[in-house]
Amino acid sequence: MFALRTLLSLLCAPSLARAEFTVCNQTLDVVNLAVGQEVEAAFQTDGWWTIGANQCVNVIREELTNRFIYIYATDVFGNAILSGSTDMCVERKRFTVRGIDECWQRGHIAARFYEVDTLEQSRWTFFLTGSSP
Repeated sequence: MFALRTLLSLLCAPSLARAEFTVCNQTLDVVNLAVGQEVEAAFQTDGWWTIGANQCVNVIREELTNRFIYIYATDVFGNAILSGSTDMCVERKRFTVRGIDECWQRGHIAARFYEVDTLEQSRWTFFLTGSSP
C-alpha cells in the first residue's frame, strides 16, 4: 500500500518546468555540436555533444539568461555543416574555452558560430535540418 501511495504522489505532484536550450538533429547524419554563450560577463564555448540522426540533446540545462546562443555543428569528419558569422573558439576534443578573441594565438581553433535568437525565452529548441536555417 505504501508503494502504491508513493507512486500516486509522484504521478500527481506538480512537475517543475525545466528551462533549457535543446538542439534536435533532423538530418540523416550524426553531428557534433559546440555551443557558445555569455557566462559571467565573458563569452564561453563548450563542446562537443554528439547528436544522432533524428535525436535531440539538451545542451544548456538551466534557465536561459542570454537572448543569443551560438552554435556550431560539424559532421563526423569535422566538416562544418552549420556555421555563421560569429568567430568563437573550439578544440578537437571535449572543451570549455573562456573568451573568443585570438583563438589561434591561444592554441585553439577558430570557428564561425551561428547566432540563435531565443527571443528572450527561458526555453528554446533549435532544429538542425539539412538546409540552411
